[in-house]
Parts: sequence; C-alpha cells; structure tokens
Amino acid sequence: MVSKINQHLYFLSLIIAIVFGFALIRSADGQYLVGVGSYDMTGPAAGINMMGYANLFQNTAGIHFRLRARTFIVAESSNGTRFAFVNLDAGMASQLVTTKVLEKLKTRFGNLYTEENIAISGIHTHAGPGGYLQYLIYSITSLGFVQQSFDAIVTAIVQSIVQAHNNLKPGSIFIRKGDVENAGINRSPSAYLLNPAEERARYPENVDKEMTLLKFVDAASGKSIGAFNWYATHGTSMSRDNLLISGDNKGAAARFFEDWFSSKNESSSTTTSKFSTSSDIGKLMEKSKTIKATGGQQCGKTTSQGFKVRKNDGSLFVGAFCQSNVGDVTPNVLGAFCIDSGKPCDFNHSSCHGDDQLCIGRGPGYPDEILSTKIIGERQFQKAVDLFNSATDQLSGKIDYRHVYINFTNIEVVLDGTGNNTVKTCPAALGPGFAAGTTDGPGVFGFQQGDTEPAVLPIQILRLGKLIILSVPGEFTTMAGRRLREAVKDTLINNGNGEFDNDTHIVIAGLTNAYSQYIATFEEYAHQRYEAASTLYGPHTLPAYIQEFKKLAQAMAKGEKTTKGPSPPDLSSVQLSLSLNPTGDSPPAGKMFGDIKEDINQPKDGSFNKGDRPSATFWSANPRYDLLTEGTYAVVEMLQGKRWIPVYDDDDFSLYFKWSLENTSFHGLATIEWEVPTKAIPGVYRLRHFGSSKKAVNSTNHYFTGASSAFTVS
Repeated sequence: MVSKINQHLYFLSLIIAIVFGFALIRSADGQYLVGVGSYDMTGPAAGINMMGYANLFQNTAGIHFRLRARTFIVAESSNGTRFAFVNLDAGMASQLVTTKVLEKLKTRFGNLYTEENIAISGIHTHAGPGGYLQYLIYSITSLGFVQQSFDAIVTAIVQSIVQAHNNLKPGSIFIRKGDVENAGINRSPSAYLLNPAEERARYPENVDKEMTLLKFVDAASGKSIGAFNWYATHGTSMSRDNLLISGDNKGAAARFFEDWFSSKNESSSTTTSKFSTSSDIGKLMEKSKTIKATGGQQCGKTTSQGFKVRKNDGSLFVGAFCQSNVGDVTPNVLGAFCIDSGKPCDFNHSSCHGDDQLCIGRGPGYPDEILSTKIIGERQFQKAVDLFNSATDQLSGKIDYRHVYINFTNIEVVLDGTGNNTVKTCPAALGPGFAAGTTDGPGVFGFQQGDTEPAVLPIQILRLGKLIILSVPGEFTTMAGRRLREAVKDTLINNGNGEFDNDTHIVIAGLTNAYSQYIATFEEYAHQRYEAASTLYGPHTLPAYIQEFKKLAQAMAKGEKTTKGPSPPDLSSVQLSLSLNPTGDSPPAGKMFGDIKEDINQPKDGSFNKGDRPSATFWSANPRYDLLTEGTYAVVEMLQGKRWIPVYDDDDFSLYFKWSLENTSFHGLATIEWEVPTKAIPGVYRLRHFGSSKKAVNSTNHYFTGASSAFTVS
C-alpha cells in the first residue's frame, strides 16, 4: 500500500516537475538579464566653453537642467555574452573618454566589459561643457583640455555601468517603431537633392522620422525598469548664445519621460494642498510675509544631495533618447531666415546676401529657444510614451557583437564589387564650408557653404536578437545612414543561413565611441555644404564605412571572429590646457556666502501665478569648486505644516541656476529663477541655494546654503 502511494507520489511529482519545467522554459523564452543605470555627469557650470558651436564666447554660466549618463546592459546569462550601451548627455563620444573608462572598468570587472562590448554614444547637445576630446581641433575654443569636464563624464559613465551591472536580473525586452512628427527637417536640402532621383523616390521625406524604442521589463515583478530609443534630430534647439548647461531637446525628452513614468506609478503625490478658496490663499499670503530669508549658513559636502527631488539610489526608471543619423537634420523646424530681412535664406548656400552670419534657423518656439527645446523634447517624449505603451513585440535570440579599429586615411574601397573600380579614402581634412557653420549656428564670416584629424576610428555592431545597433563615430547624413543600414541588412540576410530576415531591425547609434565629424554621400560631397565639408576622409568616406561594416556584418552572420586592427593613440599625456581654475573667492565685507543680495520681488497682488518667474540672487562662490554631483545648486521648497519640503531642483526644466560676477566688485552671484509650472500646487514656497567656496587654490572647500524669503503661489 505504501509502495503504491509512493509510486503515485513519484509520478505526480514527475508530472509537476515536467509541467513546471515547461513553464520555466516558456517564461524564460526571449528573456535576458537586463540592468539599467543613471548617473549625474554635469560638468563645470562657470567659465568653460561649450562643445558644439565652436563659439569662443559661449562659456558656461549656470544650469538649465543637469546632464546624465544612462546605461542599459543585456546578458544571455550571468556568465554569458553581454554588452553595455551608454547614452551621454554630451555633444559626442570621445576616444580618450572611452580609453579611460575601459581602464577603470578593467580594474573593477576584469575583462567582463571591454572596447568590444561597450558602446558610448552622445546625444549631441551643443550646451554641455567641452574640453574632453583628445584632438586639438575639438578643444581649441575651450582653450584645450579641461580635466574637470573630462572627469565628470568618465566618472558618470563608470558609475552608470556599475549601477546597471548591479541591477542585472531576468527581464524581457520589447521593441516598437513609429514616426515622430515635426521634430526635425533637413537643413541642407539642396545637397540632399543631389542624391539620385530614383533613390530619393523610395522615401517619403528627406529626413528619417522613425523612432525605434526598446522597453525593458523586470520578469519577476512585471514592472518596466527603463526604455531607450533612437531618433535623429540635432541638439541645437538651444542657440549658440545660450550659456546654461542643458541636455537640449533629447535631454529634455528624457527628463519628461522619466518624470512621467514616476508620476504614473506613484499612488499619491508627495505634496498636497489644503488650500483652495480665496480666503485660504489670503491666509497663505499673510503667512508667507512672516518668513524671511535665512542668511548664509554652513552645511556639509553632501547636504545638497538630501535636497534632491530625485534621489539616485540606483532603482529609478531610466529613459534615454539616443542619437542616430543626425548629420543634416535640424530641430529648427520653422526653417532658416535672414535676421535682417525676415526672408528665407539662400537655398543653396544658407546665407543672406552672401553672409552666412545672417542666416539663422528658427525652432517652433521662436524666438524663445527654451520653449523650442521644450516643444521638440515633448514631441519626442510623446511618441516614446506611445511606443512604450504599445510595445508588445518581444525580442529573443542571440546577443553578439563585433568591433574593429580602422585607419580611415588610406582605405582601398571597391566600388563595383568586382575590383575593377577601386578608389581610396584621403588623409583627414576640412573644407572651407566647415568654417561657414550651419543654419543652427553660423560659423566664420567670409565663408559660404558650397564653397590633420583622427586617423584610427572604431566601428562596432551590437546584436540583441533581431535588433542590430551600428555604432558609428560620427554624424551620418540622412541618405548616408539609409545606405549603411540597407547594406548591413542585406549582408546579414545573405550570410546568416535564415537567422536574419526582413524583420531584422537596424538602427544607427551616432556619435559613438569616438568622434570624426560628418559622413555625407558621394553626391552630397560635391556640393560642399557644411556636412560635406566636414566629411574628413574625402568623397569616398561613406563607401569606406559601408565596406567595413559589411565585413563586420558578414563575420557576425557567419559566426566568425574579427581582428582588432590598429589601436588608437592615448594622448592624455600631451593634452594642452590653458583654461584657468578659480583661485579663491570671498564674499563682500559684512556678507556671508548664501546671504541674499536680491530677495524675491513680491508681485503687487501678493501672489505668483502659473507661468510667473519668482527669482532671488545670492552672494556665492564659483560653482567649479565642487560640481555637487548627484546634488543640486538650486531648490524650490514648499512649506508643509512646519517643514520645508524640496519639490523642484536644478534637474528640473522649470528651475534655472545662473552664475555671474557682480559688475563692480566682481564678487560671485548665484541667481535662482523658477518658472512656476502649470502643475504647481498652491502654497507657500521659497528658493534655496547650495554652493562651496575656497579661500585659495589649495585650501579646503567650505560648503554653504541660504534660502530666500517665502512667497505664495495661487
């Protein structure tokens, strides 16, 4: 009897094990190990030239919103194949940054993360501190190398990768595509028209409007942990005259997306208001009159981190907006106009009466560049939300990668596939059209569009099932990107033994791992607009890229290895640095850092409304003494009961931190300005400033804070 019971129990347990095993197989089908991370990479907010426009006078003077490095890692198993993709709120990647990041990762992880399976990509904001690239032409306007700017980026990349690695857990990845409307137009349409008519006829637009989004979901909880997308539009909504550090439209879109996800998943708001009637508002106004500025006070090195609204504990949702084949795509969608006449610029040269300085592109919020940044960011954010909510196509299959270094200055390129028509790339050089600039930011007077750089560059392919990411060290124009994607896809299909098909997704990750300016088509090159004049290796640069990427694609499809190629130089030991560090600050006699110079300018009716801009100015020190990483220079606090609660900080789109020198005494000033959002809750608020100072170059940092008088928002 016992034996029969044992037999029944055995068979029952066997059946359960089989069923459970199949369930595990089904649940694991298409799943990977997935981790995301994010870290503050905001560089020096005073006196450092911005990377992008090459404007000698565009030096940082505050923060619009903070910059971040965002990372996702995918792995087949804990010991299996993996890769890491890092998205930087920076102008572009840097070979020197990549080199130093790899050194730090090797110390921590050994050979787990290498140059082969890490991609570091820039969003191409033109409003981030420069001085972090190793080649002189990219650091002339920043007066050479800027160690503080460089260190902020390297540290953020490493920390975001560490976060993502530590967060690795079983998860699913979903993909979705869709068009972003009215977030980019072609800024060199005359060059685009030189491409063959039959080729142009295959596409409805002269820019790529498609966004490709990945959605990462934790298998255990079913909750989303992050989303990364690729879409092409320049980070030039903020103009060449802007002095505030900003992630531009893509950084804004990321901030909107992450905040949207956070608010969507909060059961209740952290701030509530008990006041709704006019009499209640009156009580608030009377109460606010009794709360005066605090004066400057000492605080600790990490005090400002406790006042952050989004405290980085490594568990936050990460939303990244990555760059693609952006070469000729501008977010200034109203077009380019002459600032003297208001008429459209010359079609072929983007100039006005022969003067490129007068031709300026207009964003949708013109003449308000911050509004333009917001609008273009919102258009990307809204499409990302739509794709995120509808993403049901689950990725499955192999994780793989191929990477090689190539000397691009003398590549033999076979044009017809038979070897009968062979050409070569050229030593790196720039054409006169480079100096003319673009409609996003005119260059040097006297040049018009139409009229010894890095040699060894990395190219890379990352595979996540049927998603293929092409890491390119530059800015491909629209048609150049289309040709590259098509060539790689055909190569994979023709060599993959059925593993790849027309449903294979190909995306270009622009400005990745290093930077070598632009890549235009052969036909566009002849016109010598800015993109062509900035194509370093001659008219056959694009065919060379296509040829070398096809070699990588064939190796991947056939499961073959590739040779590393020549290593790029590490020029860290020969960097020239002429930018001066601050030498010590002190407040005016009788004042302390953090004291108010100009308090809140209270409105006549006693209360601020939505859209108003209350501001306060504090005596302050140069923000370069401490970047307050993962902290904040500026906070909006709301009074709840008897406690002041931080509700906005300098990571918010609505709060501005501005630094300057007082006109006569040259003492430092920090101005905090808050554009009251439409979602702001009626109540009593104040503005708080954090900073640090030194009395001399080698002295110890002293940290301070101060708050304004209270004011009412109704």
